[in-house]
Amino acid sequence: MSEAIRIAIVGATGLIGMTVIEQCIGREDVRLTGIARREARLPRGIRMELFVAEPEKWGEVIEAVRPKAMICALGTTWKKAGEDEAAFRAVDQHLVLDTARAAKDLGVERFVHVSSVGADTASKTFYLRVKGEVERDLAKLRFDRLDILRPGLLRGARNDDHRPAERIGIALAPVANLFLHGKYRAYRGIRAEHVAQAALALAKRAARGRFVHDNDAILRAAKTLPQIERED
Repeated sequence: MSEAIRIAIVGATGLIGMTVIEQCIGREDVRLTGIARREARLPRGIRMELFVAEPEKWGEVIEAVRPKAMICALGTTWKKAGEDEAAFRAVDQHLVLDTARAAKDLGVERFVHVSSVGADTASKTFYLRVKGEVERDLAKLRFDRLDILRPGLLRGARNDDHRPAERIGIALAPVANLFLHGKYRAYRGIRAEHVAQAALALAKRAARGRFVHDNDAILRAAKTLPQIERED
C-alpha cells in the first residue's frame, strides 16, 4: 500500500469542512489534520487532530504538521458578515489568501480551494467578484497544483445556520436541477459529500497545474476517490 498523504483542512467546522472529515472515517490513504478558530464535535470513528488557534497562529500549525496538500473550505455569508464588505473580505479573501501564502511558504505542494459557481473578477455581484479575485490571486502563488472547485448550490445540513431562503432553495434543488441544462448546469444543486469527495480525490493527485472544476467536473472527480468499506 502506498504511503498515506497528509492533508490539512482549513474551514474544518463548516459544511464542506465537516463533510471532508466525515469522508475520512476509516480511510487509511489519508492523514487528515483540521485547523479552525473554534472547537467542533468530531464525528465518531474519525482519526485526526483538530488544532484550534487564532488565524495568525495557523502558520505555526502548518509548519508543525507539514502537510503535502491543503483543502481550503473557508468562507462566510453576506448575512453573517453583517452585510459589510470589509467584514466579508476579511474572511473570504484576506484569510484565504493569508493562509494560502503561509502554506506555500511552508512547502505545501497542492491547494484545493472551494469557490463558487459564477466567480468572476468582472462580476457586478460583490460576492462573486470577491470569489473571482481570490481565484486570481491564488493562481499567482504558483502552487505545484491548484484546484478550484466551483460548486452550485450546496446541499447539506448546516449547523447553527438559519437561512430560510437557502433552505427552501436546497429543498427545491432536485426539482430545479431538471430545468437547468446547457450552460446553466453549473448552477445545479450539488450534495456536500460530492464536493468533499472531489476535494479529497484532487488533493491526492500529483499532476501539476491549475484546474477549475464546475459541477460536472466535481462529480467526475468525486467518483475517482477510492471507496472504502464502512462498518454499520
